[in-house]
Amino acid sequence: MLERFLNMIWEEHRGKTIGVVIGLLAAILFLSFGFWKTIFIIVCIVLGYILGKRIDEDKNFDQWIRKIFRDS
Repeated sequence: MLERFLNMIWEEHRGKTIGVVIGLLAAILFLSFGFWKTIFIIVCIVLGYILGKRIDEDKNFDQWIRKIFRDS
């Protein structure tokens, strides 16, 4: 019964469900760690996502790293 209800919620209200979960996690992080530490955690997650996405897309990862850290 609960599994069917959760499945229905996920299928019909996926965006709202994801938004609520993200909001809940953000609130827990803000209350637990404070504003700046939470912002740092979010930045690290976003950077990890971007790097992982580039690796998954099989783009030239080595060339991208060299481009970022090249001597100016």
